[in-house]
Amino acid sequence: MSGTAALLGPLSARLRRFAPGTDVGLAFGVICLLSVLVLPLPTLILDLGLAGSITMAVLVLMVAMFLRRPLDFTSFPTLLLLTTLLRLSLNVATTRLILAHGNEGKLAAGHVVAAFGGFLMGGDVVIGVILFAILLVVNFMVITKGSGRIAEVAARFSLDAMPGKQMAIDADLSAGMIDEKTARLRRRELEEESGFYGAMDGAAKFVRGDAIAGLIITSINIVGGLAIGLVRHGMGFADAASTYTTLTVGDGLVSQIPALLVSVAAGIVVTKGGMEGTADAALMRQLGGSPKPLAMAAAAAGVLALMPGLPMLPFLALAGLAGGGAWLRHTNPPRLEGEVPAELPAASEPPISEALRIDMVRIELGYGLLALAGGEAPRLTEQIKGLRRAVATEMGFVLPPVRIQDNMQLQPDDYCVRIKEIEAGRGMVRPTMLLAMDPTGGAPDLQGEPTREPTFGLPALWIDPGKRDEANFRGCTVVDPPSVLTTHLTEIVKQNMAELLSYAETQKLLDELPREQQKLVAELIPSQITAGGVQRVLQSLLAERVSIRDLATILEGVQEACAGQARAIPAIVGHVRTRLARQISDAHSGPNGYLPLITLSPEWETVFAESLVGPPEERQLAMPPSRLGEFMQRLRNAFDSAAQAGEAPVLLTGGGIRFHVRAIVERIRPETPVLAQAEIHPRARIRTVGSI
Repeated sequence: MSGTAALLGPLSARLRRFAPGTDVGLAFGVICLLSVLVLPLPTLILDLGLAGSITMAVLVLMVAMFLRRPLDFTSFPTLLLLTTLLRLSLNVATTRLILAHGNEGKLAAGHVVAAFGGFLMGGDVVIGVILFAILLVVNFMVITKGSGRIAEVAARFSLDAMPGKQMAIDADLSAGMIDEKTARLRRRELEEESGFYGAMDGAAKFVRGDAIAGLIITSINIVGGLAIGLVRHGMGFADAASTYTTLTVGDGLVSQIPALLVSVAAGIVVTKGGMEGTADAALMRQLGGSPKPLAMAAAAAGVLALMPGLPMLPFLALAGLAGGGAWLRHTNPPRLEGEVPAELPAASEPPISEALRIDMVRIELGYGLLALAGGEAPRLTEQIKGLRRAVATEMGFVLPPVRIQDNMQLQPDDYCVRIKEIEAGRGMVRPTMLLAMDPTGGAPDLQGEPTREPTFGLPALWIDPGKRDEANFRGCTVVDPPSVLTTHLTEIVKQNMAELLSYAETQKLLDELPREQQKLVAELIPSQITAGGVQRVLQSLLAERVSIRDLATILEGVQEACAGQARAIPAIVGHVRTRLARQISDAHSGPNGYLPLITLSPEWETVFAESLVGPPEERQLAMPPSRLGEFMQRLRNAFDSAAQAGEAPVLLTGGGIRFHVRAIVERIRPETPVLAQAEIHPRARIRTVGSI
């Protein structure tokens, strides 16, 4: 027994590969269908195949009836091909039996064909031929042709609407209404929808070809059967016509009824379109959803019942049913989806808290710029997605979703960038033109509309797209309108990153640290510093455009500063910046590999140090206005001289006064970095280009 079980185990495993629903099983079934076209079948297997064809057609029709949306039946085009192949294979098999054994009687092609040829035809060949012709016309001229046309139009409209739907998904993603996972899901559904309707457009031709093939096979069977019966078997004309025509029409009915059912299923699937829910629920909701049409139908049926010559009882019964339905709908109207009962009017209004929400970053476009958010690539939404990714990579800060909306109060070509709904910048772009700028800072020598680049205020020209090559030849930088707007948005975001880093975003950054860093967070917060204190430290770094991507090192610096009894935020930030010396030095190194410096003279170091008043943890700068004005003027002169020499230096000060010097420099030159001497990495190459 153990040996038999050992042999049966692998055998059963191999047989399971041929079960329905497996890849091998499907391939084996298709091979069997193709073999039927060549190999003769006994009547028993033929009856089983014909019964399976009818059952499969009913199953397909029922699945189509209870579909909630067409995409739930994406295998339907493939199923149409397989069912068509099944019917044609069985047609060939029955034709072979009819022509070979038709002289033996009505059971020559099996019991199913005999039943359709005898019982459904009523024993009358003429009735069977007429019934077969009617089914053929209904299937071929009405259902199949209409379904094919609807599938063709649906495929065309689906392809035409795809760019707009993709832009809507991108806009929702950029506005923060959906996340990346939902966007990928919606894009995949959009691709499936386009592929499904395209496949249905081609699959409808299978049903049409099946109907034509059925007509041709039927004609061949009748003519060929008569010829074989008269010539080969010596039958009389009446007997041959009765026998072969009965078998042929029975075979045609057996194939046309499943074909008709599958055609109806295809019509239901392609006509479902945007209908929500199953077909029965949608039809009842839409036909019986209003009392007025039901009342009018009841009145019409009542008038027909009173007309002479028409049967009164059927029309009165229908009038009563329609009138009863109208009365029920009038007394109990259907509630629309999302509708709130009348006794709860307050719930229908949006909560007041919705009005309190503000957009962290918002771009308002004039109506002339709306095409930038949904035009051809590079689209504004795509560039904003790239901006968010670049900011996250460069600064370690995840930019909040950017909302894009129209503002009819703006000029057609104007835009406005708002941070927390407060205007942070605005500009003007020509959506159909290109912006040309001279890298030297002068006005480009081209024909165009003079303007100012909105981000840095440099002189520029709006030129026609056809002059791009000429502008490039003259050495100009050419930028398209979405890039102009995105560049302006990038600069505004970098200027306001500290304000955009909320408490919730800070907590999210801490929660997303690797597991090995979570112990550091647990030891640090809240025993040594609060999460709000960490937020202020990170905001101080972002305010000076220091990346917080190396959050682990920043937290280590915070822990060291707190362990050294440093509680003031400026002192903690100063210690953290020292820990980030390598990163800060590398970020400000020029293209030649060295760090250009403008140093603060010992005299000014002394002036700043003597101007600090207050307790050590809360020192304030109290410099006389005359000295402060003198310092600001010398600062401008030093940096202007360095800029003329092609340098972009940093200001180097002592660690004790760096915070206060930065507060002054920020007001006149916000983009100028101010570094303490301890923030210069020991291995950094430095070069002094000036002194104050």
